[in-house]
Order: sequence, then C-alpha cells, then structure tokens
Amino acid sequence: MAKKSDNDAAKMLAIGAARIASDSHCDDVVVLDLRGISPVTDYFVIATGTSGRQMRSVADDVSTFGRSIEQPPWHKAGIDSAQWVLLDFVDVVVHLFDEQARGYYDLELMWGESPRVEWARES
Repeated sequence: MAKKSDNDAAKMLAIGAARIASDSHCDDVVVLDLRGISPVTDYFVIATGTSGRQMRSVADDVSTFGRSIEQPPWHKAGIDSAQWVLLDFVDVVVHLFDEQARGYYDLELMWGESPRVEWARES
C-alpha cells in the first residue's frame, strides 16, 4: 500500500474527482477533509449518481485522472454495482452512490465533524 503523503497532491486529486463527478451530472458532490480525524485516508469524495452506467463512467474518468497525475487507484470495488462504487487512492477515497445507498450509509453524518472542502467547477 502507498504511504500517505503530506503534500497537496491528495487535495488536488479529491477536488479533481469532485469536478469530474459534478461535470458528469452527479448530484450533491462533497469533499470531506478527514486529515487528523481518520487514520485511514485524508479525503472522502462523495457523490450521488443517477445510474450504474453513469457511476462506472465517472469511476473510469476519475481513475484516468488519478493516473494522469501519478496517483493511480490502489483498489476499486462495486464496479459492477449500480448502488455503490468505491475508488481507493489511499489518501483519497471516492464514493459514488445511488440515492438510496447514499441515504442508508450516510457518510456525511458518520464523519460529521470533518470540514468540507470548498471546490468549484472549472470555468
């Protein structure tokens, strides 16, 4: 497993993943800053997809982006699922949920003490 870094590369990956999800029409895209809160990862990116096909496409695009900045995904899960796709980049974990699974797992409530990272679509 890759070692967690102390630079801005993880934040850049998280914001890039959020922008990709948003540009691909995912809903309610958030980035949670878990540094100092979670011993496992630095950032969560959470988004709601509209279909399994869309979530797989977003996962592919985020994986391609990660590789382009020399941060390939370490693990993928749920690619064949239409409910929850997870991309683990070690310092960043991307969660792509359908609406029902997102409400059920409610990661924002579970990690409620973590600050949200402000990000915006590129113009």
